Amino acid sequence: MTSPAATLHHPVDFEPSLLEDVGTVGSTYTTRGRRHLLDGAALLSMLVMLNLLLPQDLVVQQLSSLGRPALLLGMVFFFGWLVSKLHPRLALRGPQPVRWAAIFYLAAVLSAYAAGYLRGLPSLEANAADRAIIGTAAFLGVLLVCADGVANRDRLDSLLKISVWCGMVMAVIGLLQAGLALDVTKYIKVPGLVLHHGEELGFMSRGDGFFRVASTAQHYIEFSTVMAILLPFAVHYAMFGTKKVIRQWAIVAGVLMGAAIPMTLSRTGIVALVVGGLAMLPAWSWRVRINLAGLGVLLGGALMAVKPGLIGTIISMFTGAADDPSITGRTDDYAVIFAYVAERPFFGRGPGTFIPTIYFFVDNEWLQHLVTMGVLGVAGLATLHLTALTLGVLAYRRAARPEDRHLAACLIAVQLIAVTVAATFDSLGFTTYSTMLALLTGATGAVWRLTHPARMVRSSAPRLTND
Repeated sequence: MTSPAATLHHPVDFEPSLLEDVGTVGSTYTTRGRRHLLDGAALLSMLVMLNLLLPQDLVVQQLSSLGRPALLLGMVFFFGWLVSKLHPRLALRGPQPVRWAAIFYLAAVLSAYAAGYLRGLPSLEANAADRAIIGTAAFLGVLLVCADGVANRDRLDSLLKISVWCGMVMAVIGLLQAGLALDVTKYIKVPGLVLHHGEELGFMSRGDGFFRVASTAQHYIEFSTVMAILLPFAVHYAMFGTKKVIRQWAIVAGVLMGAAIPMTLSRTGIVALVVGGLAMLPAWSWRVRINLAGLGVLLGGALMAVKPGLIGTIISMFTGAADDPSITGRTDDYAVIFAYVAERPFFGRGPGTFIPTIYFFVDNEWLQHLVTMGVLGVAGLATLHLTALTLGVLAYRRAARPEDRHLAACLIAVQLIAVTVAATFDSLGFTTYSTMLALLTGATGAVWRLTHPARMVRSSAPRLTND
């Protein structure tokens, strides 16, 4: 891989950032390169570590599944962001399209929530609807704080690098599970946290000598998709890291995450890997493409040597997909799902109310949104993805530096992966994945802001008009 000469700081970080414009009296500016011990990027970095490094089932005992530390911090972010909007110096008030897309999505979820209660919900469905609202608040809290709370490019890079390093640790745990049948997660104990189900996540055996592993995630599919959305950023810092040691560690992280995806034996993970690679192709030179292709061949050969039959097993998952009961079972349920949709097409049955123990599994997030939140909910989710895609493309086109263009391409790849995998499993029901998706969607808004040609937008000043 190549690495152009990179400065330690991004040029935009040297600009002054407008805090307040008081008209004829004057204006108040601050340095954009300021660093605080607990700024938005630092808090988001803490959330990433809690989300990726702690096993999914470690929760605060009294809060059940809602007691994941990362989920609790996400809810704090949401209410903190709302409070910050009440003071002109506590939140960025400049234009931010992601903010409006998030508000529209929240309105769609709340409308479906109200419609569900008007329908009349049994206690199980009512509790599930309440949990869905709390989960939505945590999701949007992470998204909004990342879009509005990252002050400069240096802090954004720090956040994304920590995400890559934590992803590398997560990949190592998964590889140990798959290669040695050693579940490291059972040794991770945190005072005050207990196992939600009373036992570790463990492995899922295929019956052919292979294990489907989840690392610290809830499910092997979730693990594979988290690796797939973080992998482009490992490539990014392998190419554009400001120091040689960063580039070297990013290469190691990319190799480990790339190796972890096939080890999960997940079709969704392989599809996500392919979609991400295709999305990144326009941002790569031929030299980078050839280097990555060669690295992929070497990695595939190493996996075949360590796990004979692994590649053949993965190929058979696709060639035999037509006869796979897990796929035919999903498609057979579609007619029943659309019958439920026809009853309440616009607002749906209520978020979170289509409980598998009462109805059946819907391994498709788009259909899950359609049946629980109707057309309005699907439109809200699509708006989030389309807004982030549009902002990523705008940032890619106007970026003056190769590293800015490549980072925008990484964020575009995340959205394309998210749109695709949402059709293969109920993706937003898995909080390790959904939290990382929220973070990277918010990062798209931050990159759009920091690459905007207008300095006022880059500042996102708390007050943009004179009193």
